[in-house]
Amino acid sequence: MEEHSVCSVPAGSKTGFRETSPSGHESHVPSSEVLEAIENVIEDVLKSLAQKKAPVLTLANRSDWRNIEFKDSVGLQMIPRSTTRQIRSDCPSSAPRFALMLKILSMIYKMVQSNTYATKRDIYYSDTLLFGSQSIVDNIINDISCMLQIPRRSLHILSTTKGFVAGNLSYTEEDGTKVNCTCSATAVTVPSNVQGIKNLISHAKFILIVEKDATFQRLLDDDFCTKLSPCIMITGRGVPDLNTRLLVRKLWDAFQIPVFTLMDADPHGVEIMCIYKYGSVSMSFEAHHLTVPSIKWLGLLPSDLERLNIHKDALIPFTKQDQNKLASIQKRPYLACQPLWKRELDIMAASKLKAEIQVLTSLSSDYLSRVYLPNKLKFGGWI
Repeated sequence: MEEHSVCSVPAGSKTGFRETSPSGHESHVPSSEVLEAIENVIEDVLKSLAQKKAPVLTLANRSDWRNIEFKDSVGLQMIPRSTTRQIRSDCPSSAPRFALMLKILSMIYKMVQSNTYATKRDIYYSDTLLFGSQSIVDNIINDISCMLQIPRRSLHILSTTKGFVAGNLSYTEEDGTKVNCTCSATAVTVPSNVQGIKNLISHAKFILIVEKDATFQRLLDDDFCTKLSPCIMITGRGVPDLNTRLLVRKLWDAFQIPVFTLMDADPHGVEIMCIYKYGSVSMSFEAHHLTVPSIKWLGLLPSDLERLNIHKDALIPFTKQDQNKLASIQKRPYLACQPLWKRELDIMAASKLKAEIQVLTSLSSDYLSRVYLPNKLKFGGWI
């Protein structure tokens, strides 16, 4: 563990983790370039038809670990010459997907032309019979973003936001609405267009990412954001959506303050923390805009359970799914540069036990906000 308090982390320090993409961290693509990229795809389709060939869409294989490299300053990113897969129009298994991709490309083109926006949900509900399911639409949109090499928000597609933010933060939304995230019993929904927010102001000393909504609300009720020192709290309410990840990255870029995570001591919690810190395989083509590699694991550490004498009856036995998830995480390339994380995961694997943050209430009802977090932040109890 690092033997220093949160107060001793220098303002503006990013501890060597910073790297932006050549076009800047927001990487907003002008509308003219988006339209041209779509026109080029359609032009290739028409050329194939003119030559009596079956049109094909070629895109990088986003789910293949062989296409992913780990870079300490970025996280998981797609390699430049990655393996590709083809969506063929003359193959019965892929022809429907080919048609759906063209349909959504057409919808994007019209939105960019008219400067209008839609959520992924809007697109699905525009023709539920055609698309079949929301997950198919979500996957195709990510494929299109990867194929065109254009971030989803430049395609005028907004994610439905489920995350919350609270604490010492104010900003102005794109339409001029002023938002003040004061720490109270209620939180502010993460904006649906993070790229458009401006005039960010904060005196926060750190950012705390909380895995679960229940823990987030409990800390709000305990007035955690103001009692210890001013901070910003964010929750993705489980696996974070794109907007929550974008906001964490935007706040880190804007304020250059430490970012900590508070997760359950289980493989699922570790996986969620890794998504914030290193990104995911499926979105690795956008790693530069989504990851915050300087994130620190504040809690709940597996070693904390023994240190705090948490009774074993309060812990939960691993399921087979937990074992498989943990084994998968332990093989990830970024574990090689995180020996302290590896040690914690080894403790978890050996015990085959997991714990939710709520286990701390077995010590006292307000132990998390009154004792655990203040001590961790004061004495440098993060890794």
